Amino acid sequence: MRVVSGEYKGRFLKAVPGTSTRPTTDKVKEAIFNIIGPYFSGGIILDLFAGSGGLGIEALSRGVEKGIFVDRDGKAIQVINENIQSLELGNRAEVYRNDAGRALKAIQKRELKFNYIFLDPPYKQQQLIKLLETINQEQLLEPKGIVLCEHASEIKLPDFIGRLKQTKHEKYGIIGVTIFSEESEGAE
Repeated sequence: MRVVSGEYKGRFLKAVPGTSTRPTTDKVKEAIFNIIGPYFSGGIILDLFAGSGGLGIEALSRGVEKGIFVDRDGKAIQVINENIQSLELGNRAEVYRNDAGRALKAIQKRELKFNYIFLDPPYKQQQLIKLLETINQEQLLEPKGIVLCEHASEIKLPDFIGRLKQTKHEKYGIIGVTIFSEESEGAE
């Protein structure tokens, strides 16, 4: 695993040992960032099932100002911290060991809003829909913010979840990527 583009292009990242996480391949990572970027001028990202932190670190490398990384696996948290430390990103990253639902509640209490939210949970559609509902209800997106969902390619997410509108759906072999953005005021 490596950083595909930006300030840290070509730098290698540690992967979480074992089979508990599924790193996003460089090919899919490049495709994702070509859809949502490819480069950014500031903003804040939430990488909710961060694994090794690869997606969030890629966003930081491409110009996102700050990232919050959350995973419930202790080994994943250790690897995220090591990857952030090796790239000297400590001042631009916060790392938390937490369950996704609890993390969203903590974020809401801090009144944070994100330009980008990455959701790459274990491949279960039910969890994605519930998380998207929470993101919508708690209004965790900045105007023009996006939620990127990585899931099994056979999963079809709804076109709308509250004010979140599906704007793109792509398949890369067994991987599906669905992007939601908040429908703007007055768009009826």
